[in-house]
Amino acid sequence: MFNIVLVEPEIPQNTGNISRTCAVTGSALHLIRPLGFSVDDKYLKRSGLDYWNELQIYYYDSFSEFEAQADRSRIFLFSTHVEKNYCDIRYKDGDYLVFGKETKGLGQGIISRYPNNTVRIPMRENLRSLNLSNSAAIAVYEALRQTEFSDLK
Repeated sequence: MFNIVLVEPEIPQNTGNISRTCAVTGSALHLIRPLGFSVDDKYLKRSGLDYWNELQIYYYDSFSEFEAQADRSRIFLFSTHVEKNYCDIRYKDGDYLVFGKETKGLGQGIISRYPNNTVRIPMRENLRSLNLSNSAAIAVYEALRQTEFSDLK
């Protein structure tokens, strides 16, 4: 199982889509507050459809609180501001794939703590970023591919 971590997500539809990806892949979802929406938000629930009961979800009040329970050597940050390709990592079961908020990403304070574990998804120059839910799906499916989709049919 992999862990998708969203740091201060702002758009309920993205989090809903990611929750659905987590449910179908057996990944856990970790949400770090503040959230830009209520977890009761109708858009969040609609995006996740009827998969909410299949989801392992954890909440934290800060990134530090999340770090305290995670294997810090297996935390991988996704950012558009680094050079290492996300496919160059050798993912293992239990890894944490961490994404920042839609408008600002993770921020240098978090990125600087993991200089060897920060990666990017390649895209054309001079374009800002991919959609958050697309990025999370790309990342978790690469991790699953590398582990030969061990728990999936």
